[in-house]
Amino acid sequence: MFRLSGKCVRHTKIVSSAVISDESTEKSRTEKVLGAVRELATEFDLPSPLWLEKNIRDFKRRARTRFTADNFLEALPFDYLEIEVLEE
Repeated sequence: MFRLSGKCVRHTKIVSSAVISDESTEKSRTEKVLGAVRELATEFDLPSPLWLEKNIRDFKRRARTRFTADNFLEALPFDYLEIEVLEE
């Protein structure tokens, strides 16, 4: 089972969080990650973030990354969105 955690943080406090699960065996890891990030964005009522080189590098290295204002086309009501793979 694949699980991805997401949390919105403002001034070092978590303002919202969620965990997205995907039990599909047909999807690749990349498809699961991108689908889970889309679901998180919908749940938090946000546009999907843009993946920058920094995010891709961090995610490959640590299975976690932060999306800041640079990753969104709209203003955010928080400082960053952090995602992390909990289980694969």
